Amino acid sequence: MLDVKFIRENLALVEKSAKEKGYKTNTKDVLTLDDERKKVLFEVETLRKRRNEVASKMKGGKPDKALIEEGKQIKIDLASLEGELAIAENKMNELLKTIPNVIFDDVPLGGEECSVEVKKWGENHEKGVDHLDYAVERDWVDFERGAKVAGAKFYYLKGELALLENALLQYGLSKIQEHGFTFMTVPDMVSSRVLEGCGFNPRSSEQSDEYYIEGEDLALIATAEMPLTGYHMDEILDEAQLPLFYAGYSPCFRKEAGTYGKYTRGLFRVHQFNKLEMYAFCLPEQSKDIHEKILAIEEDIWQGLGIPYHVINIAAGDLGAPAAKKYDMEYWSPVNQKYQEITSCSNCTDFQARAVNCRVRRKDGTIEFVHTLNGTAIPLARALVVMLENYAIEGGKMKIPEVLRPYMGGREEI
Repeated sequence: MLDVKFIRENLALVEKSAKEKGYKTNTKDVLTLDDERKKVLFEVETLRKRRNEVASKMKGGKPDKALIEEGKQIKIDLASLEGELAIAENKMNELLKTIPNVIFDDVPLGGEECSVEVKKWGENHEKGVDHLDYAVERDWVDFERGAKVAGAKFYYLKGELALLENALLQYGLSKIQEHGFTFMTVPDMVSSRVLEGCGFNPRSSEQSDEYYIEGEDLALIATAEMPLTGYHMDEILDEAQLPLFYAGYSPCFRKEAGTYGKYTRGLFRVHQFNKLEMYAFCLPEQSKDIHEKILAIEEDIWQGLGIPYHVINIAAGDLGAPAAKKYDMEYWSPVNQKYQEITSCSNCTDFQARAVNCRVRRKDGTIEFVHTLNGTAIPLARALVVMLENYAIEGGKMKIPEVLRPYMGGREEI
């Protein structure tokens, strides 16, 4: 969430950014509630000061009856005002959650179609194999039995395709460790505080993407970004510790609400898949450079796999609430003859850190919120689509990219 002081001092900028992102905001209501909160807070602090003065006068000797009565009344009044303060703060925080992060100056304005290509790599292939037909023909994937046990868009991976998924994971792990990331497994569920702290606030209720656990304050994670965001919740880190680089491996659960009309065939868009995610906690002045670093790692991974792609600077209207800027890498699909998303990386500045209360103590003793960033190393189900489209031969075998062969027992094809 944004700092209410920042909103007050930059109201036009906050409202313009929210509008460009497609969010309806209540900034003026936030400021009105903040004024009310400050008024009640002043009264609370005044009463607390007087309570301490009365308590001090009552020490040593028989307390004055008038002081005793005043102390009792202060206790009653203070309880009432503290209740009002809590209500005002809760209302303000709920409204703050509806206000998205401010975009950077170099973010393109407009909707999805206004995103700008910033680089391109590789030679686009003209022909490819439909991944689903190819995998089903070889009994490598089973959506029918997946639907039988869990519903549509759930699946089983089998045999050599399951081994290929593992090879992709091992390759991704080797690459991120080269770049100083600490590998972590993470909880597959998070509390509502962590979920909301990540800033996954849909533009409408129909777009809510999470699976919630009935009767529990828990939701299944849509990405390892969620539990990684909460890893240093309510902590104060030392400046010398930063930046911190983590990589989380987890299953990801998504309803895929609001994605109708997008490419959904086979493994490309499913309700459960595994993913290796990069995450960084850093100083505010480091975050722009680290954003470029995470993008460079993603490029390194996919260049190693020999997959043609381009990188786009995502337009404001296609950004989620937390991101100030986001890059998407889209691979060239020879089957669909177009670019399709494979990874993304976002700079969320202090938006998430403020919500989960993750701060840094500077060398001079001052304390401020850290910046957080995230980026996809390998989304494994979608990566299988990419591999099959680019390396399978119609009616024949699939070539294994050289970087994956050490993790496939040295095999060159399957």
